[in-house]
Order: sequence, then structure tokens, then C-alpha cells
Amino acid sequence: MTIRDASGDRVLEQAALVRRIAQASSGLASLGIGPGDSVALMLRNDFPFIEASLAASAIGGYAVPMNWHYRGDEAGYILQDCQAKVLVAHADLLRQIRADVPPGVTVLTVRTPPAVRRAYGIDAAAAEIPPGETDWETWLGGFQPWTAPAVQGPQSMIYTSGTTGRPKGVRRHPSTPEQQAAMLAAFVKCFGVNPAMRTVITGPMYHSAPNAYALYAARAGAEVILQPRFDAEELLQLIERHRISHLHMVPTMFVRLLKLPEAVKRKYDLSSLRQVVHAAAPCPPEVKQAMIEWWGPVIVEYYGATETGIVVYCDSAEWLAHPATVGRALEGCEVKIVGDDGRELGTGHVGEIFVRNFGVSDFTYHGQDAKRQEIDREGLVSVGDVGYLDTDGFLYLCDRKRDMVISGGVNIYPAEIEAVLIGMPGVQDCAIFGIPDEEMGESLAAAIQPHAGTRLEADMVRGWLRQRIAGYKVPKLVEFHAELPREDSGKIFKRKLREPHWQNAGRRI
Repeated sequence: MTIRDASGDRVLEQAALVRRIAQASSGLASLGIGPGDSVALMLRNDFPFIEASLAASAIGGYAVPMNWHYRGDEAGYILQDCQAKVLVAHADLLRQIRADVPPGVTVLTVRTPPAVRRAYGIDAAAAEIPPGETDWETWLGGFQPWTAPAVQGPQSMIYTSGTTGRPKGVRRHPSTPEQQAAMLAAFVKCFGVNPAMRTVITGPMYHSAPNAYALYAARAGAEVILQPRFDAEELLQLIERHRISHLHMVPTMFVRLLKLPEAVKRKYDLSSLRQVVHAAAPCPPEVKQAMIEWWGPVIVEYYGATETGIVVYCDSAEWLAHPATVGRALEGCEVKIVGDDGRELGTGHVGEIFVRNFGVSDFTYHGQDAKRQEIDREGLVSVGDVGYLDTDGFLYLCDRKRDMVISGGVNIYPAEIEAVLIGMPGVQDCAIFGIPDEEMGESLAAAIQPHAGTRLEADMVRGWLRQRIAGYKVPKLVEFHAELPREDSGKIFKRKLREPHWQNAGRRI
């Protein structure tokens, strides 16, 4: 197990990493972390993310990764909801949320490393430990390694947003030995996890898939390189330099890679690649076809969710034989297509997708068991996707039943943005929805009905939102309407706002 940062500035070999994780376990235990307790992480892709996650798990706690784009109230809600006892945060990120950290939470601050600073243009002063805060490195050095038997700790508790506008923590129940073995088998098949693998973590580890991928790779003893921010040509350089064998990616990354000049694409030796897995958002068929033609039949895909784990899977050959599929159910998994009347639909009929991986322990939403039951159907759950099965059992995605937008593999829930935007002076009503975006899959659009006699401009709206929510939630397109279209119930008719943008897109999601 070796961890490197993409710049090559820092390396942690296995013995040092194992010791640091054990020291962190002792330190977290001294702060009261035990089975079921939460350690929140406000970190970019950096060594302490893996150290703190594995340390919390070793003593039975939950690591709770937080989206580091969050501002004060957004972060404060997560810290309150998960009842965090400890927060580990990069120095520059702590500054944007410090006032909203609840009393009683112990804060451990990580100096923002040079590679991360360069990737995000962070000022050197902002990267330093603020006065009065506890330095992670100094704190860690004060503990001897944990020597008590390791607890079979839970996975990370990932917060996934809902249509109510507030994220929900997916809290998985304890796994049986059989479930642990089944989950590992799924990761071996779909992610290619093995001790000899060499991988680059290209996506932010606060997302459930890169999080699980990175932690399983580290546990397996693989070589893990942390890319602080995805850069297409840098990834090609890393593949060649480190003879990378495995990757986890999202379709937006494929799009950016394919846009590189032909001379750049031909410049690097990519022959070491053995398995490149993608998920998190629909991949346009022409993009996937082009990646297979370039990188060869190493591209594999899976479908699942934070709630369900991996459920379906397909390799390049299966996809070429069934273009546009996301895969077929893995062993121990089940997929059903259900109509509006609650009845299971036959082959080729489009309906809501219900799935379950019976090799993964069940889950609840932290503190919101009723929300868990709302998406259940005879033990299977739906995350709101719509699709159909073909005669060979391959699943195809068509649309989303719920209001979610997926932009660059990131789930965004319009209700959360609407709740903030409706508070802007001059806004009488508003609707947020997704529109086609060549690179990101979808981008956000806002339709606003101003109060009579009020003049609003798009830049005013964006500026107002940026002060209150994470930047990736700020709509790319802002439209103004004298009246917003409404259903008979009075609810805004989003489909009428959305459809003109999708008419010529050749897809629905």
C-alpha cells in the first residue's frame, strides 16, 4: 500500500501509512470516537482523507465525507445531522465553514499541501493552520499506534441529497461475513481491486464511488495516486509514468479526454491499462464508442447508487453487443421495472427502476427511517431512475422520475437551490431544472418570475446565489418569465420549461 500525490512531491510507503492510520485510530479513540460515532471530513484528495477514513473504521466509527464546495450553513447542517464528534479539514476549507461548526466538535486542521494549492489557485497564507487551531500532523504525532483488535467498522456514511432539499446520510447496517465477502467480490469484478493494481483517484473522494474505490484499493495494498483535480493531459502523463492499470472515471472526464488534440492523445503510452470503470451519470454512446476505439476493450461500466451499491455491470464486449446499456444484474442482484400502477413490467416496457444487491447490507437514512421506507418495494429500492430491460436482461436508462440533475457525475437537487433563490428580493417564484450540456451531461437552468415592477438580471441572480450555496449549484442559464407555466394544482410545470431545451438533444438525460 503506497500513496502518492500526483505531483510526485510526497509519497507514503506501506509501513509509514499503516503506522499513521494506527496512530490516528488511537487519537480518534481518545476523542471519544467509538462504534457508530461520526468523524466528518472536509478534505480534498489528500493523504489524511484516507488516513482518517480507515482510522475511524478501524475503531467502529463512520467517516462522513463532506462536499468541500459547501459553505457555512450547508456544512453546518451535515455536522449537526451526523452528530460529528470530530471534524478533519483542510486549512483553507475550514475558513469558509468555521463559524458554522457546532460547539463540542473537535477540529483537526490539515495544512493544505502544495499540489492542492496549485490545482485550485489557493493563496499560500490560506493554506496554513489558522491561529488557535489544532494541527493534524502535530496531533497525530502525539499518539502511539492502536494495538487493540480492529473492529469491523462500517463504510463511510455518504450524504446524498433528496427532493426535500436537505441531504440524507446513507447509514448502512452492520455487514455479515457473507455480505463482506460478497461486497469484496463485486469490487474485484467491477473495480478490479487487487494488491498489484496501480490507480489514480481522479474524482473527489467525498463522492460515494471514488470514496469506495480509493478506500478498497488502499485496503487491498494497491498503489494509489491522488490527483487533486482532474486534468485530462495530466492523467495521460500519470498513466504513462506510473504504468497505471486501473481507473474509476465519469463520462465528463471521457469528454474532456476526447477533446484533447490528436497529437496529445497519441503522445502517451497507455498500454498498461487493464480496467477503466465508469458510472455516476449516463454516458453518451458516441463518447463511449470513441473511448473503446482509443483505449481498447478495457472500458467497463456499472449502475448503482450510494443506497444500493453496485447492481448491474457490463464489459466492453457486452456494451458493443448492446449499445447504450448500463449492464446486466450481477450475481446476487435483482432489477425490476415497475409501472405507475405498481405492477412489474415486461421486457422492453419503460418504468421506474427498482434494484437490490442482496450481498450488500441494508441501509437507512440517518435519523429518517420513514424516507427509507418511501423508496422501498418488497425489499428493492428506487432512486428515481426510469428505464427498461431488453430480452437478454440488459438495463437501459431513459429518464429520471424525480427532479434530480446530474452534472459531471454530481447529483444536484433543484429543491435545495429553489429554497434559497425564492428568498432573493424581487423573486416571486422560480424553478430549477437540467438542460443538455455537451461536456457535463447536464447543466442547471433557472426560470424566474420576478415581482411586478422588479428588474432582475442573470448576473445579479448568480452573484446572490454564490454568496449562499456552493458554486456548482449556481445555474449556468437564467431565464425570466412574466408567468411561469403551471399545472392545474398550481405547481410549476417544469416539463414545459425543460422540453424546449431537450427537443434536439437526442436524449432525455
